[in-house]
Amino acid sequence: MLAIRLVREPERLDTLVLPVRPEGPDSPPALVPTASPPADDVRAEAASLLPAARLTGAAGEVREHLRPGGTPARLVLLGVGDGDEHGWRGAGAALARAAKNETYVTVALPADAAVALRGLVEGLLLGSYRFRLTEAGGTPALAEVDVVVSDPDGLAPTLATARTTAEMTRLARDLTNTPSSTKNPGWFAAQVAEAAADRPDLHLRVRGPEELAAEGFGGILAVGGGSASGPRLVELDWRPADARTHVVLVGKGITFDAGGISIKPVPAMKLMRKDMAGAAAVVAATLGAAALRLPVRVTTLAPLAENMVSGSAFRPGDVIRHYGGVTSESTNSDAEGRLVLADAMAYAERELRPDLLVDLATLTGANAVALGKRHGALYSENDGLAADLLAAIEAAGERAWRMPLATDYLDYLGSDVADLHSSPDRGAGSIVAALFLREFTGDLRDRWVHVDMSAPSWSEDEQAELTRGATGWGVRGLLRWLATLG
Repeated sequence: MLAIRLVREPERLDTLVLPVRPEGPDSPPALVPTASPPADDVRAEAASLLPAARLTGAAGEVREHLRPGGTPARLVLLGVGDGDEHGWRGAGAALARAAKNETYVTVALPADAAVALRGLVEGLLLGSYRFRLTEAGGTPALAEVDVVVSDPDGLAPTLATARTTAEMTRLARDLTNTPSSTKNPGWFAAQVAEAAADRPDLHLRVRGPEELAAEGFGGILAVGGGSASGPRLVELDWRPADARTHVVLVGKGITFDAGGISIKPVPAMKLMRKDMAGAAAVVAATLGAAALRLPVRVTTLAPLAENMVSGSAFRPGDVIRHYGGVTSESTNSDAEGRLVLADAMAYAERELRPDLLVDLATLTGANAVALGKRHGALYSENDGLAADLLAAIEAAGERAWRMPLATDYLDYLGSDVADLHSSPDRGAGSIVAALFLREFTGDLRDRWVHVDMSAPSWSEDEQAELTRGATGWGVRGLLRWLATLG
């Protein structure tokens, strides 16, 4: 992975990166004053290049200028937009792509560098991300970046936070991108165990099919019953001694979703390795909270199953008894995510008794219909909690929009044979799924947030820090939010 150092003065000047910002609609862009200004002749040369470079200073613009025999040998002008964290994140990602053939570069930051550093580092590490199962055919990548700042020691914690956040996002991307020929519930649980092995302060329990049956996790067992790879329930706990708040994170973990007997058409099935992106996000966020030693207790629950077609698969019309005894009628086996989440959420409310409950799930296609490809749909009855989590998500560079838990649709959940109908097909799909999950929150109803993140969990193209494939959506926002709870 890309190595990043903080230095007070440039030590390696093969390639020097200077930030550029817009000055106004009728003015050319300008160089951003930096903590360690380049030599006068270099700065003058860089300034003289701006008019001809056709730069506006927008975040992510990159222009290279060769200086044969000079020091530095190459100047890179890098647009940082307004200079906020979002602008620097986009700039870092663009630099990672533009400099992929370089061994190392040096980036000059402004004197007040904390915001710039966090954005730059996240952008560099996320923009340079590539997923491959083999090394053959891999693209070259930038190896080292020196970042010139006025106070390397004082900014070391900011670098550590940014690096951990990006590394955990990359982990979530890796888990989500992994093909389902490799990834099944047992494999996912083993990856969590491996990641947690070096942290004795993390507590891990993995329930297999027998334990799930003995304890009454009927939703997880029903969904996983059609697969040769048995379901799991991962419970990962970060419990610092100074924690005053306990948060439970629940993430949908369908390692492949064929739709079950209500089988998906091929176009809808081909990316269903990503149907565990919610589980990947909450696991990575919990590992990140432990790495950053955030003073908040975080328990992650990841119900894992493959939703497959076989003689043992659950059927449309089956009635499922969830953890705690609530029953649901399922007339569509392709609406399976809410069934495994219901078990985990009921367990959290009854046994863990947290202060706050948040679930993330690639739950419905209706998320993208309502909000497009980049926004998660957030549901909560708690205005303050919803506002705080939305603010953290936005500050982290992710996007979400609050949606209504509209009680107009409660009657859709009625069933003649069970307590609830889990999959009514009468419209308002994302809202109805959220209303179904609400029935399993018990006393946590006004301290619960549901995020349907089906749309932003995957990107078809490169855009700023996003690369093609899994985005790791949710990790950055959750870590930013958890940091405010301590």
